Amino acid sequence: MQENKTLIYRNPLTAVLLPLMLTACVALNHDLVQFDQLSGCPKQSVSKLVALQNQLGPMSNTHTLACAVEFLRDANNAALRRSALGSRLCLNLAERELNQDRREKLAGEGVAFAEAAIAAGGKGDGAVHYYLSANLGLAVREHPTLAMNNLKRLEGEMKTALALSPNLDDGGPMRLLGTLYIKAPAWPSGIGDRDKGLDLLEQAVKKFPGHPLNHLFYAQAILAVDDEGAVKQARAEFALGERLLAQGSWGYSKSSWQKEFDDFRDDVEDASGLPAQPAVVQSQK
Repeated sequence: MQENKTLIYRNPLTAVLLPLMLTACVALNHDLVQFDQLSGCPKQSVSKLVALQNQLGPMSNTHTLACAVEFLRDANNAALRRSALGSRLCLNLAERELNQDRREKLAGEGVAFAEAAIAAGGKGDGAVHYYLSANLGLAVREHPTLAMNNLKRLEGEMKTALALSPNLDDGGPMRLLGTLYIKAPAWPSGIGDRDKGLDLLEQAVKKFPGHPLNHLFYAQAILAVDDEGAVKQARAEFALGERLLAQGSWGYSKSSWQKEFDDFRDDVEDASGLPAQPAVVQSQK
């Protein structure tokens, strides 16, 4: 992939996206990526994309998602513009992108799509706020100063998503906000609150026990709070989450989620003194 700077001036949607990105997240990477080999894209229309939008996600291949995003960049349709679709598609692409620069550009574009949706009247849609916060978190994850500068904004968007759509993405708003409270610095330098975070993640596990990330993030929270019996419980949550990941149909999300488990494995082992055996995961084609 290469940067396509001409898109900044060519696309009607970008005329809305770019000012929002520059004012709301001045330090985010606002260059758009150019998708390769899109000559084979199916013929798109607004009605067709609206009809198929719920089928576009983790189970869709990268080419299909890229074709949809390319169409959305040029689409001048009010219903699409105020929806969470563009932001959701960008998040799915960013999560599977191995190159950090391109990943952050896709996440930044996802933020911009969500900001454009809010400006177009989608403020009451919890999904818009949820995918805005998810993309923003991904965009700033590798940049500590930028992440610190966006803590309040992340909290605000996640709290709005939680209030409007708590069940979205199997408890996604609870999962994101709880993890933010666990990992963010505590007052007075930050918004961190381990008790709040632990409570939200426990709720996510209880209400949506089938989602592997709910168990992983809860395990991380348990070790962070370090209550009595924490290691044994965290280890059990970790094992259950990885088993759900290995056995479930999670599409292209599976490999990136497995990396999240692998990154936390050492913490579980160090805390317990016992090896946490990785689950066997089928390769994603």
